[in-house]
Amino acid sequence: MKERLATVRLPSVLTDLISRIPLSDKLPGKPGEKVLLELDLGRGLAEAAPSNPIEAIRALRTPLLRTLVEHLRKAARDDSVVGLIGIIPGDRTTMAQSDELRAAVHEFGTSGKPTLAFSPTFGELLGGTVGYHLASAFDEIWLQPASGLGLVGFSAQATFLRGTLDKLGVQPEFGQRHEYKSAADLFTRSTLSEPHREMLSRLVESATEQFVADVATDRGLDADVVRQALADAPLTPEDAVERGLIDHVGYRDEAYTAMRERVVVTEPTLRYVERHGVSRFDAVLQQLPKPSTKPRIALIEAIGPIDVGHAGPGPGGPRIGSDSLGAALRAAAKDDHVTGVVLRIDSPGGSAVASDSIRRDVQQVRAAGKPVVASMASVAASGGYYIAMPCERIVAAPGTITGSIGVLAGKFVIRDALGKIGINRELIAGAPRATMFSAQTPFDEEEWAILDAWLDRIYADFTAKAAADRGMPLEDLQAVAKGRVWTGADALERGLVDRLGGLDAAIAETCALLGVDRRDVHVAPFPKPHPLAAFQPPESSESVQAAVAPWPAEGPRIWQTLMAGLQEVAGWHTPGVLSLPPVHLPGLLPGGRPSGG
Repeated sequence: MKERLATVRLPSVLTDLISRIPLSDKLPGKPGEKVLLELDLGRGLAEAAPSNPIEAIRALRTPLLRTLVEHLRKAARDDSVVGLIGIIPGDRTTMAQSDELRAAVHEFGTSGKPTLAFSPTFGELLGGTVGYHLASAFDEIWLQPASGLGLVGFSAQATFLRGTLDKLGVQPEFGQRHEYKSAADLFTRSTLSEPHREMLSRLVESATEQFVADVATDRGLDADVVRQALADAPLTPEDAVERGLIDHVGYRDEAYTAMRERVVVTEPTLRYVERHGVSRFDAVLQQLPKPSTKPRIALIEAIGPIDVGHAGPGPGGPRIGSDSLGAALRAAAKDDHVTGVVLRIDSPGGSAVASDSIRRDVQQVRAAGKPVVASMASVAASGGYYIAMPCERIVAAPGTITGSIGVLAGKFVIRDALGKIGINRELIAGAPRATMFSAQTPFDEEEWAILDAWLDRIYADFTAKAAADRGMPLEDLQAVAKGRVWTGADALERGLVDRLGGLDAAIAETCALLGVDRRDVHVAPFPKPHPLAAFQPPESSESVQAAVAPWPAEGPRIWQTLMAGLQEVAGWHTPGVLSLPPVHLPGLLPGGRPSGG
């Protein structure tokens, strides 16, 4: 019996947690210690911490983007920090994430401290464009021998299933507003329409323009040299050195040795950026509430597709629930300690009703006298743009995917497909429109008229509200709407956003609106993260607890999530009328494509 007990192992979650608790109570940053920081993107990068407490513990090794940016900003003023090494193994970020990290690296560099980027490979024959974009912000770039610089540039890919659906006997019936709202083209067409091609071409062109300008500036090169490198890629390390794209070819140990020589410190302490200044135990508890006497700016996160109801897990990650996000906004409006709100958005859109509910809650925060600034992450399109547009200011990264002011709706008719495998369904309707969205029958002429009128109404409502929120003449707004997707840089030129930048820029905008110095406010996630918050039942829909996604999910909820995932794989799921078109954009969208619809 004793032998059996001796072989019992702790659950991996507990083992993971215990392994991070320090064996002593000594804090990093001892007197006289000199620290060389490491920005290691090989460990991944997260936009937000999981709301599920168990998953949050398991995700402790994956740094948050906002934590990295914040710690780099502080490290620039920390005399114990002597330098920064970036480990960049190819493309691990989107362009929007690269934009934010580049700004933080630049700020760190202005302190006079050296920075060095090392990569085992920038993609070799594959894409390393975004990884190199980030590396170019460092003073010095090292690339491992026998690897490569895969500056193959940006591309877009659209998939069409119409031929497959025809063979299966599935009839897609969709309406959209307007020509650039191409999500339904996946099912209704076999090739790119001209508006769709024009939109994708401009997205790729805009990203390329940004890349060329950033690299040319940081590397001190002529823009034509960078464009030629894109044309000649992939490049060998030696060729990259000759072109001035990298500085040295060498291994990791050689790069670290060179950096130690630059900082003139015999044995600097190596420490990850997000770990500097906190103990191991603090690292576990750093998301817990911290008392502060400073005025507070609430950081409210809106991550994932948008749906009516409460937030929860989706097939591809978290989902925004209008009830949950609305509860957070309402609580912030009533909280006397909250002076302003930064709404951080990373969403491809979803439900029009849910988006409209959230828009109203943003307006109510502003009506309470508290400024709201939108911070767009990698994507804030369609419904994601809808919830940003009522904010007092909108800040987007140059590489953010946004816009898509349009609407679509429809269904699949699978009667013939079922008939091929011997399945027959018969419908009995209790009202004339009871079977309008049945998958057994196509829309008749009157039903198409109803759908078209409904799409026209939603589109007119969307564009009118966008024009009002942005202070634009309706005709000017409509000219840049039509369902068209823009990069953040192009959106700025067209008045859809106010400023280019990341979360730090959005916080600065909020401080400017409040008339306070950045150092005089406390910025913190809202509601305050707590490991037991997901288990605490809310008192009402107005309480701050209502903003927290429940966990664990009930059995039926898990089953529903599984089925929703299977429907999305099959292409039989329309996540909402305000959704970003499904398009493959490596380096611009997470995973190369939107997470919903």
